[in-house]
Amino acid sequence: MKQLTQKLKTGKMNIIDAPHPSLQQGQILVKTHFSVVSSGTEGSTVKTARKGYIGKAKERPQQLQQVLETLKSQGPVQTYRSVMKKLDAYSPLGYSCAGEVIEVADDVTGFQIGDFVACGGKTASHAEVITAPSKLCIKLQKDTNLRHAAYNTLGAIALQGVRQADLRLGETCAVIGLGLIGQLTALLLRVSGVKVIGIDIDPFMVSVGKENCLDLALNRNDIGIENHILEYTNGNGCDAVIITAASTSLDPINLSGAISRKKGRIVIVGSVPTGFDREPHFYQKELEIRMSCSYGPGRYDPKYEEKGVDYPISHVRWTENRNMAAFQELIFSKTVDLGYLTTHCFDLAEAPEAYEMMLEKSEPFIGILIKYDISKKIEQKKIIINSISPKSGSIGIGFIGAGSYAQSHLLPNLPKDTAISLLGVKTASGASSRSVAERFSFQFCTANDTDIIENEDINCIFVATRHDSHAQYVIDSLHSGKNVFVEKPLCLDASQLEEIQSIYESVSNNRNPSPALMVGYNRRFSPLTQIIKQKIGVGTMSMIYRVNAGNIPPDSWIQDTDIGGGRIIGEVCHFVDFLTYINGSLPISVYSAVMKEPSNLNDILTVTLTYENGSIGSISYFANGPKSLPKEYIEIYRNSTTAILSDFRELKIFGKSKPIKKKLLTQDKGQKEQINRFISALKTGAPAPIPVDEIFNSCRTCFAILESIRTRQAVSI
Repeated sequence: MKQLTQKLKTGKMNIIDAPHPSLQQGQILVKTHFSVVSSGTEGSTVKTARKGYIGKAKERPQQLQQVLETLKSQGPVQTYRSVMKKLDAYSPLGYSCAGEVIEVADDVTGFQIGDFVACGGKTASHAEVITAPSKLCIKLQKDTNLRHAAYNTLGAIALQGVRQADLRLGETCAVIGLGLIGQLTALLLRVSGVKVIGIDIDPFMVSVGKENCLDLALNRNDIGIENHILEYTNGNGCDAVIITAASTSLDPINLSGAISRKKGRIVIVGSVPTGFDREPHFYQKELEIRMSCSYGPGRYDPKYEEKGVDYPISHVRWTENRNMAAFQELIFSKTVDLGYLTTHCFDLAEAPEAYEMMLEKSEPFIGILIKYDISKKIEQKKIIINSISPKSGSIGIGFIGAGSYAQSHLLPNLPKDTAISLLGVKTASGASSRSVAERFSFQFCTANDTDIIENEDINCIFVATRHDSHAQYVIDSLHSGKNVFVEKPLCLDASQLEEIQSIYESVSNNRNPSPALMVGYNRRFSPLTQIIKQKIGVGTMSMIYRVNAGNIPPDSWIQDTDIGGGRIIGEVCHFVDFLTYINGSLPISVYSAVMKEPSNLNDILTVTLTYENGSIGSISYFANGPKSLPKEYIEIYRNSTTAILSDFRELKIFGKSKPIKKKLLTQDKGQKEQINRFISALKTGAPAPIPVDEIFNSCRTCFAILESIRTRQAVSI
């Protein structure tokens, strides 16, 4: 398929050939007819991308701070990788479109193939085919004007702002900023029986608004604008002001205070600073300021948007989906006429020209549509990036999932070896698949699992998707006779573990050598870990592992037990594996205690482990510590010798002789050595670097930790 993207590094816009996005649970696949360019949001993104590095940093201070924190903790190499994977990627643009359903996930109801729909959200990009969560889609009447329906997202944003203004029939509202959102806001206010005042610095927008949606149209640069509004409102001022402008100036917020009546409401929809002058208006008039969150309630809530869990109408009358539906009904019934808004329509191939016009303001515009060739046959096929012919006996590698971690720690660490061929990559996003394939020189990118799993040239599959899909990809890959490297965790529950173990044993009995099954427990491969093993030895010991885990919000996918498995399964498994490796035997029992807190996330806990060889270990996993404290601290005690490891950067060993001290220039958690050892095993036919009984036991131990929390008793493993 064709898709409009931009490289954030250079600002260059590209129409790329990309695989279809992968249809996930809760989604529909849509063939796009029209999409809308948001001059505000997208224009800002494009402008920022075209600035130099210093300009980008000034525009995004929060991201700059994250870069500096990464530099401090992980060093320049890792920081460079982290930054470049974003800057070098094909970044999709667009978030509002309309089209025809061509596929529906098996858990989605209410949509069928052939339905016309309007879609919103970050996946509703400028592409021939898009996926969208069902809660961000509205089923349309067959004779709906899709050109108008494509304004879906922007209409919902405007409608949510109107709802936040809480106006009554006959009241007066001023709209500051008469761009696309401002025009839509004014249209919606007018059909609600509200008198609308529109204000903008652009004479063209003021003129258009006067002709189509305003009762009083004013240019901000005119003298006496406040007196005009007072006269129009009989000296009272506006009942509400909705700010839809995008500006770095304080003028919109201060003007809103000046033209509001006492006890009036100010609603902020656009991107403006809010450091208003308290005196005289805001204080004396006791004005109320409200923020309007995008499309409405449900926005940014993964349970609502991704899992489709609705809010009861008795508690939340207008969700983002209901706002979208209400907007589409206003369009279909012709209560609101959007005809004048579309000033330009470009074919997809010409889309970059639309952005040039928009940024240069070479001609007046309001709504810009991108039109797609709906006669074109939609084919799901892999995209060939490089002509690679893998040598006989070489290691042909395929990646399923290649997000942030894979691009920072897995792909860059693959050895530069002629015996290795990077063949196929598949991610959920077509643009992402193409970006990774180009950046790391894969043969092809795809949206189809079978192109990886059933490819005869691929004999090793890396699985780096979200946690809930790990088990099935491991099972399918083992069934196909592939070697597998899967990022932790291996699986999310005991039944998945039993199936994986059963299949692995079955395949191993019928194949020599056995397939390599590896989980990304990298800490055991750290150079400082290896020094501990050399100096402490193997045998009965006592171990302490303290983790300053940091807070992850409850609505993160990592905390979702269905998707991420929670932090015990998703991360504590790392520390279980490390202690198993250090003492050289498997844990046989576990007792865990969790600190009770309102969200019940089980991420503030202590774990006590006993081992076959008599060793004991404790894991203190705390999500309530400060960012300034290093994340990981380990103490190992054996035979009057103690090793202290700080954040995989500094090691001290105390014993009968002079203390041993080793400090690395940058943190090394063993990711590179882990990959080297795994690839070396594949080349020589040796077993995978981590014995499978240790891999399976680490899973069982994490399940036992959860059981111990539930039962408040020690659990045998």
